Amino acid sequence: MPKYFLRKFKNGLSKKYQDINPEDIFLDSTNLPGLNHERLEGRMEQPITEKTFLFLKFVFVIIAIFLAGKLGTLEIMKGKVYAEISETNRLDRTIIFADRGVIYDRNHVVLASNAVKTDGSEYAARVYAPFEGLAPVLGYVKYPSKDSSGNYYDEDYHGQAGVEKVYDKELAGANGSKLIETDARGQVASEGVVDDPQSGKDLTLSIDAPLTQKLYQSMASLAAERGFVGGAGVIMDVRTGEIVALASYPDYDPNVITEGADQAEIARLLSAPSKPFLNRAVAGLYTPGSIVKPIVALGALSEGVIDPLKSILSTGSISLPNPYFPDKPSVFRDWKAHGWINMREALAVSSDVYFYEVGGGFQDQRGLGITKLDNYFTLFGMAERTGIDLPGEAEGYIANQAWKAENFPDDPTWRIGDTYHTAIGQYGTQVTPLEAVRWVGALANGGKLLVPSVVAGGKSEDKRIFRTLTIAENDFQIVREGMRQGVNGGGVVAALNTPAVAIAGKTGTAELGAKKQFVNSWVTGFFPYGNPHYAFAIIMEKGPVANLVGAPSAFRQVIDWMAENTPQYFE
Repeated sequence: MPKYFLRKFKNGLSKKYQDINPEDIFLDSTNLPGLNHERLEGRMEQPITEKTFLFLKFVFVIIAIFLAGKLGTLEIMKGKVYAEISETNRLDRTIIFADRGVIYDRNHVVLASNAVKTDGSEYAARVYAPFEGLAPVLGYVKYPSKDSSGNYYDEDYHGQAGVEKVYDKELAGANGSKLIETDARGQVASEGVVDDPQSGKDLTLSIDAPLTQKLYQSMASLAAERGFVGGAGVIMDVRTGEIVALASYPDYDPNVITEGADQAEIARLLSAPSKPFLNRAVAGLYTPGSIVKPIVALGALSEGVIDPLKSILSTGSISLPNPYFPDKPSVFRDWKAHGWINMREALAVSSDVYFYEVGGGFQDQRGLGITKLDNYFTLFGMAERTGIDLPGEAEGYIANQAWKAENFPDDPTWRIGDTYHTAIGQYGTQVTPLEAVRWVGALANGGKLLVPSVVAGGKSEDKRIFRTLTIAENDFQIVREGMRQGVNGGGVVAALNTPAVAIAGKTGTAELGAKKQFVNSWVTGFFPYGNPHYAFAIIMEKGPVANLVGAPSAFRQVIDWMAENTPQYFE
């Protein structure tokens, strides 16, 4: 019963207050303790008026009418016009090719630049200066490529050889782009640049272009006159490692290869037996011959094998008894009989007998032996890449017990005769002209084996020295004196005796062929003698054995030209 009256009471209240609008409820702030009056707590809330709602409705209606009108104009009144524009106009992205960085020689002569774009050309052609002999250093580039539809699938130049390849990122820059609107007739309706192109960085080389050209021309003329297959030459600053001249004969015209239009000439170059694309200065491997004798002399001095004043008799050969055939001794010949000679004289006249004995020993004369010969050849970098900033560098190798076991598995035993031949730069040892100029530079500067570079300034100070050789300065001086005597004392490098500059040098003649009918002719050295600044190494490749004119003659032409045109190198 009480539940019934309670339910009736609640229902009565509901009916009594069901028409009360919640917005009509007032809050009595005085009866609500704890409210924050500064924040208007407990105050009456004001409702949005009906006029405000009507104003907003009016605004929205106006906007809707405007949009409907605009849509009607686009779709109905001008729909056909805009449809035609949509069908006939096209928006394309077009590349703005960046100019490649300019390459300069050490005297700021332009070696590689960009042609001025003509009407219809999209990118600048690469143009190489008409200096002979620079191709191995500069290299060439491959242009951006299009497909059959005329669209670029490769938007960049690509360096393919030389510094163009090694410094490709620095020279390349960054392409830009623009948007072009064209109609159905191919006419440009509008265009605008989106990204500006960024030109590549310029590059200044340590190379002297006219000097390199003269070096190349002297090798080319000698090859033509005397029947050499090829040649290579390097001149290096012995203080910084900068390469002042580097040439390989024969080479190619980088303009022809880059343009690619003369297919007949390109085919001829690719099939030529003289291998014009081989950078012989960096990647050519050659038997060194007698140019290794200064290293053997330093090893003998450092190890106390011989006193530099002790004389050895060269009668033109030495003989070793043959235990198997007593009547047929093993004979090791000198290129001529020199008589009694000490170390300086032996270097000057390039005596084979002297270096047979200090290299391998003979009778009472102790020799270095193959292990120590190998150690000193290795110390002077004969079996290591120099780290030059040119591609394709080859690594030389030294004839030793391991080399013989690998190459002659049927006869792996190392014999005294193998040591003799190795001591005069024959047998299996192979080096590059670049390795040769580097070790001659170390002879000149007192033991700093440098990292060569074709960029002006060379490597940074902390990366310039590859290895410092711990050999006494007095020993270096004895060897330098012997090399100087070879030039001004009637020795084997007398062709370089000139009043223009004091030169120290060493020649080498390496025999080739099964019948030894060919030779490689070397000349190495440094100048000025009293204060060495530059080292050089020249090889003339595979000439007839009867020819007596070789690499010294080629370099004498260079020295005479320098005396007249670049005397600053002699200071």
